Amino acid sequence: MIQLYKMAWRDLGRNRRRTFFSMLALAFGVALLLFMASFVAGEMRGALQSAIKLQSGHLQVRAASYNEDKTSLKWEDLIENPDALAAQIAARPEVQAATPRLYATGIVVAGDTSTGVRVIGIDPASAASAPFRDGMVSGDYLTTDDRGGLLMGKTLAGKLKLAPGDTINLLVNTSNGDVDQQSFVIRGLYSTGTPGYDESTIFLPLAKAQAIARAEKHASVIFILLKDQDQTDAVAAALAPAYQVKTYIQLNALLSEWEQFANAYMYLFYLIVLGITATVIINTLVMSVFERTREIGILAAMGMKGGRIMAMFFAESSLLAVGGIAIGVVLGSLLSAYVQRYGFFIGEMGITGILIGERVYPYLTLNDIVTLTIMAFVITLLAALYPAWLAAKMEPVEALHSGK
Repeated sequence: MIQLYKMAWRDLGRNRRRTFFSMLALAFGVALLLFMASFVAGEMRGALQSAIKLQSGHLQVRAASYNEDKTSLKWEDLIENPDALAAQIAARPEVQAATPRLYATGIVVAGDTSTGVRVIGIDPASAASAPFRDGMVSGDYLTTDDRGGLLMGKTLAGKLKLAPGDTINLLVNTSNGDVDQQSFVIRGLYSTGTPGYDESTIFLPLAKAQAIARAEKHASVIFILLKDQDQTDAVAAALAPAYQVKTYIQLNALLSEWEQFANAYMYLFYLIVLGITATVIINTLVMSVFERTREIGILAAMGMKGGRIMAMFFAESSLLAVGGIAIGVVLGSLLSAYVQRYGFFIGEMGITGILIGERVYPYLTLNDIVTLTIMAFVITLLAALYPAWLAAKMEPVEALHSGK
C-alpha cells in the first residue's frame, strides 16, 4: 500500500501545475460549501435567538383556551391577575425574567396612510423588554405610567414618514369585539435589527394596552426568559399542571421546519458543487491515463493485476482529495470567521413568519466540517472510478506499442 502511494505521489508530481489546479478546484468547492453551510446555520441560529428574545421567550404561560392565531382578547382566554403569577414564576431560581404581555391587533393611521400592526402591551422596566430599551435609536423610551405615548419601530416609521413627537391614530380591537380608537404620540423609535418585526410591531405600556383593549388586570401570556435554555423542559413541566405552557420549540415550529428544509437543500447543493469539482478530478486522471499508457502496459506485462492498477489511480485520487479538502477547510473556515466577525448585511430580505435579522453571522459547526469532508472525499474517490477502470482494462501489448 505504501508503495502504491509513493507511485501515486510521483505520478501527480509529473504535472504539478495540473495537479495544483485540480486540488484548487476541489478546495474552492469545499470552501464555498463550508461558507454556505455556516451561513445557513448562522441564519437559523440568529433567527431562533431573535424569536426567543423578541417573540416567544423560552416559555410562555397562557390560559388553557388561549389561541394565538386568533389573538383573542376575551377574558376567558386571558390570564387573570397576571402580575401576581409573573412574580410567582420570576421567584423560581431558573428564571431570568417573567413578565405579562398583552397582544392585540390594530391599525395605525397617519394622514392618508394606514397599515396593520401588532400591538403589544409590555412592562417597560422588565428585563425581558431590554431589546427594545437597548434598541432605541431616537426619542424617549416608554414609562410604566405613560397613557398617551407609544413606541414604534424605525422601519415602520420610515415607511409612514413619521418621527418622534408625531401624533398618529391607533385603532385596536377590544375584548368585547368592538374597535377602539385613540390618538397617541410617538415617544421614540426602536430597532431590533430585525426589519420584519420592527415594521409590524408597536408597543404600549401594559396598563394602557389593557385599558384601550378593555382587558384590565388581564394579559395574553406570561413571557418567560430562563438563565439556562437547557432548563426549558424542566421548568415547563413544573408549570404545566395549572396553565397551558408552550416552549420556544413549540412556538417556533415553522422555524424548525424551515431549518430541516434548508438542510435538505444544502445536501443537494453539496452534491451539485462536488459533482462539478469531480469532473475536474476525472479530467486530470483521464489525461494521466493517456499520458502513461506505455507505463501502464509495462506494469501489466510485469504481472501487475488490473485491481492493483486501479488501486494506484484511487491512491492518486485520495491524495488529490486530502490536499484539496485540507486547503478548502482552511479557506472556508477563514472566510466564515471573517464574515462572522462583521456580519453579512442582507437588509430587509427575509421569510414570512421567521425573524431574520438585517445581518447574518455565519456559524460553522464541527458537524458541517466532518459531513462535508466525508462527502468530498467519497465523491473524489468515485471520480477516479472511470479513469482507474480505463487503465485496468488496457491490453499490455497494445499499451506497449503506444507512442507514449
